Amino acid sequence: MCAPTNVSPTLDDKVQRSYMAGASMARSRMAEEAPLDAEALAAVKASDIVVVPGQYDHVEQVLVALDVPFKTVHPGALDRVDLRPEQLLVVNCPGELSAPEIVKIRDFVAAGGTLFTTDWALRHVIEPAFPGYIEYNNNDTRDDVVRIDIIDSDSPYLQGVLDSDDDPQWWLEGASYPIRILNTDTVRVLIRSKELGEKYGEEPVAVVFPFGKGEVFHMISHYYLQRAELRTARHEMSGESYFASKNVPVDDAMAYQLADLNLGDVEAAATSSRLFANIVADKKRRMMET
Repeated sequence: MCAPTNVSPTLDDKVQRSYMAGASMARSRMAEEAPLDAEALAAVKASDIVVVPGQYDHVEQVLVALDVPFKTVHPGALDRVDLRPEQLLVVNCPGELSAPEIVKIRDFVAAGGTLFTTDWALRHVIEPAFPGYIEYNNNDTRDDVVRIDIIDSDSPYLQGVLDSDDDPQWWLEGASYPIRILNTDTVRVLIRSKELGEKYGEEPVAVVFPFGKGEVFHMISHYYLQRAELRTARHEMSGESYFASKNVPVDDAMAYQLADLNLGDVEAAATSSRLFANIVADKKRRMMET
């Protein structure tokens, strides 16, 4: 969602450590499961990723945790930047951009660029730049946490994101925008939540669609999650036990990061970190192969 959130320093520190741990696991498992993707991720340069900061979401913090460089372009300056098709453009919620910037984004994707947006950018960026694909259903969520499921298991973007024994949660900040799919032939649902659909009318959590030579990703709520919900005894287990379940070793530095974290905290961060790492690596690999 995109409403302002008051996060205590203690919670913020816990979130950061969850992402440091989750991102470390994502990179470790990618190196083992998809070494070519891991090489591509390591080859990313700051000029490959452009992040438009948002008041409410901070996808760049996931990149920091993944140790992936990027450049920042603030709202109001995007229309003066030379965007290239080989780049990934991230627009954080709320995505309040000018009309020339919206045109710039549309042309960028049409030429082969990749766009990644979150929550309120659905209305502010996606609807005006790419009408007829997805839209906000005008039914704001409450502050909530819902279970998620992978739909397109064959997608390279979802490789290693969830294992059969995982049960990750997705945080919906109050006033998040549910995603209504208009073009069902073109838009692919990557992740859904039946619980989200039952409560707020739409199941999609993460979607992707092609446009011109490029593609557009959009996700409900904030990508940099600020809390998980410990619904089961499994979620309440230690963060270190999550590493053990994935056969990922824990050194002293990681043990410090995991000190007071629950499995549910680390699982949510690891899931979102691996998904974004996959998107970045796939884009870089395709550009390296051309």
